[in-house]
Amino acid sequence: MKNAKTIRSTLTVLTALISFVPLYAQTGYSLKEAVDYAIKHNLNIKNAQLDAVSAEARIGEIRATGLPQVTGAVSLTNNIIIPKFFFPAKTFDPTAPDDAPPTPVEFGIPWQGSASATLNQLIFNGSYFIGLKAAATYRELAQKTTTSSKVSVAEAVTKAYYSAQVAEERAKLLDLNIARVDSSMRETKAMHASGFVELLDVNRLEVQINNLQTERQKVQNLIELSYALLKYQMGMAANESIKLTDDINAVNVDELRAQSANTDASYEQRIEYSLLNTQEKLAQLDLRNVRSGYLPNLSASLGYGYNAGMDKFSQLFTNKWFNNMVLAVNLNIPIFDGFTKKYQINQKKIAIDKVKNSQTLLKQSIDLENNQASINIKNAFATLETQKRNLTLAEEIVRVSKIKYKEGVGSNIEVINAESSLKEAQTNYFTALYDLMIAKVDLSKAKGELYSE
Repeated sequence: MKNAKTIRSTLTVLTALISFVPLYAQTGYSLKEAVDYAIKHNLNIKNAQLDAVSAEARIGEIRATGLPQVTGAVSLTNNIIIPKFFFPAKTFDPTAPDDAPPTPVEFGIPWQGSASATLNQLIFNGSYFIGLKAAATYRELAQKTTTSSKVSVAEAVTKAYYSAQVAEERAKLLDLNIARVDSSMRETKAMHASGFVELLDVNRLEVQINNLQTERQKVQNLIELSYALLKYQMGMAANESIKLTDDINAVNVDELRAQSANTDASYEQRIEYSLLNTQEKLAQLDLRNVRSGYLPNLSASLGYGYNAGMDKFSQLFTNKWFNNMVLAVNLNIPIFDGFTKKYQINQKKIAIDKVKNSQTLLKQSIDLENNQASINIKNAFATLETQKRNLTLAEEIVRVSKIKYKEGVGSNIEVINAESSLKEAQTNYFTALYDLMIAKVDLSKAKGELYSE
């Protein structure tokens, strides 16, 4: 009794402790949760987000050039050999003959020191103000690039998710087929033991089971590969466990057909087109920046400092230093640059034309992509309906062939052929379902509806 009480107490404590342990690991993921996880952990998106942070730093750098710039300077000079300057001899001695040599005079002192601070302020610069306008566009470009990465990741994760789902469904069907054929083989063995069927019938079923088991192993390898690809696209560690909570059999085909009825595409909804629009803005600002080079630049500087000159080094720290101040206003007016900016402007105009051509090409590409996706999804719906009918017929053929075989009016080969046709119909059905889901993803991407923040 004492041991029982001790065990119960221990279990109670363990239960209480477990209830306080936070569950950090999530193993079950719906498609939406898998995409959300990828948006947070995919390294391509993280790099795009780092580019956006870098863009903010670049914007700050541009703004900083217009703020006051303050510099300080301290210098100490030791004139070891003081330079001499030469003056005519009569400068210091009017009685000196005309042909007397020049008189050398030391010009300077052994020790000199100075300390100063200078304030520079930009007053007007065309490039700076264009740069400020470009800063917001540069931020917009970085944000849209991040969104583009998210769209690509959402597409890859969605397709990998559907691939893993279909592989799992194929494995389930193969398990059912193996169990059904195994049951048939046991029955056939019993009938053979009773002398009602030949050993050849048992051997045929055994061959069929062996083939099914081999295919089951291949599908299992495909499942592992599909999960590895899904985790890679999600940015998840390869050794983490993951389970798919969505059921691909629960897809409402009629609802999906209604959603896919509208195949009109809007260029503005495509992130690629939005990126080109932003790039055109930057190209226009780049052109304005070159043109601003024809404008004058105006700046001002204010310098304040102290200096001193002494015969001995120690006197620099004991004698008086004298202050000084300088105010300067600088105006630079471009006059002629050898047509440099003219040719630069021509290059910028060509760059703008190329962006516009890319916009036109992208529109054509979006139209083609949308048409292809629309046709593909129509074909996918038709194929799925056909394969669903084939699957129903194959199931009925298997049922009837088994009844005929048990009643002695059918052959074992007929049953095996019916089982093979059923397996093929099942594979074809899920292949068609997978093709439909992929066509849905492609159509959503073509319409710019695959991912939105």
